[in-house]
Amino acid sequence: MKSALEVNFAGVSFPNPVTTASGTFGSGLEYSEFVNLEKLGAVTTKGVANVPWPGNPTPRIAETHGGMLNAIGLQNPGIDTFIERDLPYLKEKGARIIVNVCGRSKKDYVEVAERLSEEDVDMLEINISCPNVKAGGIAFGQKPEMAEDITRAVKAAAKQPVIMKLSPNVTDITEMAKAVEAGGADGVSLINTITGMKIDVNRKTFAIANKTGGMSGPCLKPVAVRMVYQVANAVKIPVLGMGGIQNTEDALEFLMAGATMVAVGTANFFNPCVTSEIIDGLAAYVRRENLDSIMDIVGCVK
Repeated sequence: MKSALEVNFAGVSFPNPVTTASGTFGSGLEYSEFVNLEKLGAVTTKGVANVPWPGNPTPRIAETHGGMLNAIGLQNPGIDTFIERDLPYLKEKGARIIVNVCGRSKKDYVEVAERLSEEDVDMLEINISCPNVKAGGIAFGQKPEMAEDITRAVKAAAKQPVIMKLSPNVTDITEMAKAVEAGGADGVSLINTITGMKIDVNRKTFAIANKTGGMSGPCLKPVAVRMVYQVANAVKIPVLGMGGIQNTEDALEFLMAGATMVAVGTANFFNPCVTSEIIDGLAAYVRRENLDSIMDIVGCVK
């Protein structure tokens, strides 16, 4: 019997609409003592590149009012280690897997998509929106023609459905969503972090070595809900919403705004059980509202 929390995202069935936001959950190992990975809708991995990336110099994280800044710079061990070490672990734990892919050039993205084409993963999330790398990444996420081009190239190489992760650091988020839809994207995820800065007044210098970083956390949520609503009403492909989700009510806002799935990010750092708690909360909501499916509320606010 189908669960009331089950969702279909771009042709793939997930047991519930809750996944993790890339970069906040590793590949699940760090959280496995707190969260049953099989219970999650999916685990979205930390960004994976074609070769190992060292990331940015430290300090790379700073706390802000209502959130945090990070400039990790997509540090990761590369696709070889990911396939040999992380994928088997996730499969052993029964997790559904969304692999976040990062790169500095179109060739980088395509190479990772090709390497993953024969692997047992459910989806690829293509990060064209990280504000903390000096080449590639964000450039693709701010120019519609480049976003469409990189989407088309990855789709040609990928065997799994492709989600394009969009940047909020643009004038019109719907323009970017329409561009990746035109390029063949199966879905979009949004929003990535907003570029911010913090000054350490005691040291009279930047709080993080990169000068700027990506702002995340609850301070981001109203912007994220607005952008998810705009995009869900501008494209025909499904939306994975994220940005400041801390609890069930937050997740419900995104679903009602038009997101088919939601990703929980910064909240994992102060409550490692938060994803599991939100899933339980959604189940209680469905029972309380006597819904046949959580999909009944997706996009219900117009």
